[in-house]
Formats: sequence, structure tokens, C-alpha cells
Amino acid sequence: MMGPNSLTGRRVLLVEDDYFIADELRRDLAKSGAEVLGPVGRVDEALALIGRTAHIDGAVLDIKLHDEMVYPVADALLERGVPFVFATGYDKSVIPAPYAKVRRCEKPFEPEIVAKALFG
Repeated sequence: MMGPNSLTGRRVLLVEDDYFIADELRRDLAKSGAEVLGPVGRVDEALALIGRTAHIDGAVLDIKLHDEMVYPVADALLERGVPFVFATGYDKSVIPAPYAKVRRCEKPFEPEIVAKALFG
């Protein structure tokens, strides 16, 4: 198990539309040493943040953001070679085939689980 500083020095993008979940995740990731980018709750906001951020080490993506799916954000991260996890309650079977190998972290989860999923 990774320790409380398992994300030290890592820039982690947080894409989550539920304010309370986003705030809790942001605090937990920061306590584990991450520099949290966001949270952002819409696809266009996430794409804009990715576009203006030179370096991102990893990302945590909620699959459904309000009325939109997060897959354009996932594609932008894949293009840049940025590892990410889906933070979701969705079953693996509903995730489209191109993302079948992306790790899922079921909510609620501990930052150490995200650190291990993203960075081994």
C-alpha cells in the first residue's frame, strides 16, 4: 500500500461534476501530495484545462458529467500519453470498447487506490 504522500510531485487532473465528491477528492488527492488541476465538471472546461497545461501526470475522470460523457477528455489524454482512471459507479460492461483497458475506481475510493492505478 502506498503511503500518505504517494502522489507527491504529481499533477493530477480531476474531472468530476458533483461538487461534494469533487471537493472531497480534491482534498484527499492534495493530502496525498498531488497538485490537483481542477476540479472541472464539464467536458469543454476539461479540454480547455488540458490545452493550456503543459504537463499532466495523471487524471481522474468521472464518466458522466451532467448530460455529457467524458470520452472526448479521455481521448485528449490518450493523445498526450497521460494515464487516467475512470472514477465511477458504472459497471465495466457499459464502458465503450476503446476504453475497456482503462482502470476503474469505484466511488468512493481512497487516493492510494488512484495512485496505484495511475502510477503502479
